[in-house]
Formats: sequence, structure tokens, C-alpha cells
Amino acid sequence: MTIILLLFAAGLWAGVQNALAGGGSFITLPALIAAGLDPKLANITSTIALFPGQITTGWAGRSLVSGVDRLSFRSLAIISLFGGIGGAFLLIATPSKVFAVMVPWLVLAATALFAWSTFGRGPKPGSAPPPAWATVLTQSSIALYSGFFGGGAGILTLASLTFARLPVRNAGGTKNVLVALSNLSAAVVFAWSGAVAWREAVAIGAGSIIGGYLGARALKVLPERLLKIGIIVIGVALTIGLFLRG
Repeated sequence: MTIILLLFAAGLWAGVQNALAGGGSFITLPALIAAGLDPKLANITSTIALFPGQITTGWAGRSLVSGVDRLSFRSLAIISLFGGIGGAFLLIATPSKVFAVMVPWLVLAATALFAWSTFGRGPKPGSAPPPAWATVLTQSSIALYSGFFGGGAGILTLASLTFARLPVRNAGGTKNVLVALSNLSAAVVFAWSGAVAWREAVAIGAGSIIGGYLGARALKVLPERLLKIGIIVIGVALTIGLFLRG
């Protein structure tokens, strides 16, 4: 029961974090590994557990959803759905031992990209948005990555949308829906595969639904900078812990 309560708390935290900035799996992945799951099963279970909260977040913030220049939201949604499916099948085909070796490097890469997109130099004011094909390529890669691993997919999507000149608030709301769609399609594949720790998934999922709703409501008023710094600290600590554990 103690483990279930801790996983519920991790899901609650992750739900809020995903809504505001992204990186919720930085919380749920180590929580599931600490609960005794191997890294591949933990990653699959984390995806299953977090998508209900992401759906809740996307629905609560649907008024902010928008397409980008020369690319409709419907097109972005289709890209996210198919990318999530591709990433999920890629993960299922990856042996557990290979994935366990990859996890520290994936978390390190996600943390570095998170930090760069948060504190790096953004596009110059008044510059032309990227062509539609560049946004399609970027979003396809992120959706594939989201289905395969997912850590930092939210912030990568946010960076891609703001680079395409979508206002930050709209980019945050749109990001929540796109990540929810890629994780929903991946979750369907994972559920079909049977490789899910359902008890742990339900505990995290219940927390993520509540956290996702609260985070979506807070998205319009709360500053994100402090949260993003916290995510980077968590990512660095998780990376170090995973390398030491390996």
C-alpha cells in the first residue's frame, strides 16, 4: 500500500509537471524502477499511466489549441498519432537489456535538450517561420521519440511549436494535446502487447488525472521558469543515478 500511495503521489506531481512544462516521466520512470520494475517495463507502464492525465490536460486547455503557419492542427494531430504508434512498436522490438543500457543516455539527451530549449537563444523577433516540411519532420521525430521513450517529449514539442512562431501559451496548450495523442496511440499498442504492470499503472494514472487537470488550469497564470529549473535538476540527478545503477 505504501508503494501504491507513493506511485499515486508521483503521478500527481507528474500530471502537474506535464501540463506546465513537460518532463513528467522524469518522476514516474524512477518511481517505477524503485518499485521493482525493469527499465523497459517501467517505461511502458509509465506511458500507459500518464496518458489519461495528458488527455485530461489537453481537454482542459483545449481553448489554447492551434495549428502553426501553413500547417493545421489536424495535420499535427495525425503526425502525433502515427509517430506514437511507430515508436511503440520500436520499443517492443528492442530487447530489455539493450533498452536498459540506452535509458541513462536517453535521459541525459532529453535533459540536455530540455535545458537548451529552456535557456537557449530563441528565434529572432520578426524572422520568418520555418517551412511546413521542417515542422512536419521535427514533429514526426518527436512523436516517434515520444512513443519509444517519451522523457522530455513535451518540452521538445513546446520548443518546436514556439520555433514555428506559435505564441507560448498556445504552444503550451497545443503541446499538451499532441503529446497526449502520441502517448494514446503508443498506450494502445502497449496494452495490446500485454507488457504492462497494471497495478502500478492505475496508481500513477489516478494521480496524473488529478494533476493534469490542476496543471492545465494553472497553465494560464503560473510562471514556468522555476519548474523548468527543477526539471533539469531532476533530469541530471536521474541520469547520474541510472549510470551508477548500471
